Amino acid sequence: MSVIVQGLTKQYGSQKAVDNLTFEVRPGEILGFLGPNGAGKTTTMKMLCCYTQPSEGTASVCDYDIRTSPLMVRKNIGYLPEHNPLYDEMYVKEYLQFVASIHKIENKQGRISEIIEMTGLGKEQNKIIGTLSKGYRQRLGLAQAIIHDPQVLILDEPTSGLDMNQLIDIRSLIKNLGKRKQSFFRPTSCRKFKPCAIG
Repeated sequence: MSVIVQGLTKQYGSQKAVDNLTFEVRPGEILGFLGPNGAGKTTTMKMLCCYTQPSEGTASVCDYDIRTSPLMVRKNIGYLPEHNPLYDEMYVKEYLQFVASIHKIENKQGRISEIIEMTGLGKEQNKIIGTLSKGYRQRLGLAQAIIHDPQVLILDEPTSGLDMNQLIDIRSLIKNLGKRKQSFFRPTSCRKFKPCAIG
C-alpha cells in the first residue's frame, strides 16, 4: 500500500512547477514537503490526488496508477487542501452526513459518531460550521478526509493559521492518524517527520 513517485514533472508553458520528483512512502510513514512558496508542493499533491495530470513521469497510490486509474486512486486517498472547503451554512454533523453519503458509507451514523470522537468534534457537532474556530474547522476538514477510511492522507498546510494550542492538538491528531495511515503534509513547522525537499 505504498505511494511510489517516479520522475514526476509538471510544466506550465516554459515554467517547471515540479521537476523530475522521485520518492516512495511506506505504510505508517509521515512525509513532510519542505520548500519556498512556488516550489511545487501543492502541485505535487494535486497530481497525486489526480486533480491535475503530470507532464512527465508517473505515480501510483496503493498500486493504482494516477494516469490510468484515477477513480481508484481517489477512493484510497483522503485529501485536505490548503484552503479547507466547507459549507459554512451547514451544521457539523449534517456536513459529515453529506460527505458520508457521497462516499456511500454503510452504517453512516456509526461511522460519523466514530469520526466525531476521533477528531474531538463532540461539543461542536450541532453547531453551524460558519461559527467554528479555525482549529475546529481544521478538525472538520480532517474528519471529512478520513470518513471513508482511506489508506493515504494528503494534507496541505494542516496547521496553517492555528494558534499554539490548536497547533499542538492538530499535530497530535495527525500523529495518531499516521500510526495507521500513510500521510503527506506540508507543515509550517514540524520536527518529527521524514523531509522531502522540493525546489
